[in-house]
Amino acid sequence: MIKNEPAYQKAVEKLKQDQEFIISEKKRFEKMGLNPEQISMAIQPLISFHEQLKAEVEYYEKIKRGSFNPIYKFTDIGKTLIAFRIYLGMTQSELASKLGVKESQVSRDERHEYYGATTEKIETVMEAMGMKTTINIEFDSPIGA
Repeated sequence: MIKNEPAYQKAVEKLKQDQEFIISEKKRFEKMGLNPEQISMAIQPLISFHEQLKAEVEYYEKIKRGSFNPIYKFTDIGKTLIAFRIYLGMTQSELASKLGVKESQVSRDERHEYYGATTEKIETVMEAMGMKTTINIEFDSPIGA
C-alpha cells in the first residue's frame, strides 16, 4: 500500500518504466523468434507486477479524492485508518505528535495495518484524525433458518 506522496510519485515513475520495459522485452522476444503464445507467457509476470502496482496507484489516487471502500471486516480497519490519514494530508510524524508517540510507532502500526491493535488504540487514532464511525450489523440469514 502506498502511504505517502513520495512513494506515490516513485510508483507512478515505476509504472512508466515498467511499461517501456515490457514493450522492449516483447520486441526482444520477437527478435529471438518466439511465437506470440511464448511471448505472452514470458512477459506475463512483468504484466502481473505492473497491474498490481497500477492498482496500488489507483487506490492511492482514490483515497486522495476522499473515496473510501466500505469496511466489511474489523481486520480491514487499519487500511482505512491509513487511507484517511493520507486523505487528510497528514504525515506519520504529525499523527504521532497528535497521539503523543514517536513517529516510529505510527510507522510500525501502519506497516502492520494496525493488526492486533486494541479497540482503545483504534479509537485514539480515529479521534486524533477527527474520524467518526457508524457500525451497521446485518445478518446473512436468520438464526436457525
